[in-house]
Amino acid sequence: MPTPAELEKKLWKALNDHATAFLGLSNAEHGHGRPMTLISEGGEHGPLWVFTTKDNDMVEAAHAGSAAFVHYVSKGHDLWACVHGNVTISYDRAVIDRLWNSHVAAWYEGGKDDPKIALIRFEPDHAEIWEDSSSVVAGVKTALGLSDPKKDAQGKKATVQL
Repeated sequence: MPTPAELEKKLWKALNDHATAFLGLSNAEHGHGRPMTLISEGGEHGPLWVFTTKDNDMVEAAHAGSAAFVHYVSKGHDLWACVHGNVTISYDRAVIDRLWNSHVAAWYEGGKDDPKIALIRFEPDHAEIWEDSSSVVAGVKTALGLSDPKKDAQGKKATVQL
């Protein structure tokens, strides 16, 4: 069974590999997230960034320190997380320059100088992380009566401070 620290490490590794998630404001009128591409700066801590536009509803509704959440599923669907934290809106050119890549560039006709660019900075605080316990091997063991899926799932969840 993985420890909470191991699950946290797996979460950061997964976010660095593939980071499309649902991002939402906790205090929003409708309270739902929207799919966004999160950019990590490659570490196991620190903020996650989202390139968006100044007229995005989330940018217009957010204010400094707005409570927010990220719902995440890894590319292999073997790790899930609900991450809570806060967002701030930034227009910092140094951050834009540092995080700019070809995927981001495809969305902005004016390049890095596009006047519509805004950044959402998500600062994670805590998360619940789940690891999948239903691999093919686990399925075969369950079908043969060699394991209990309920028991196998125990210990594959952690709440961590980020």
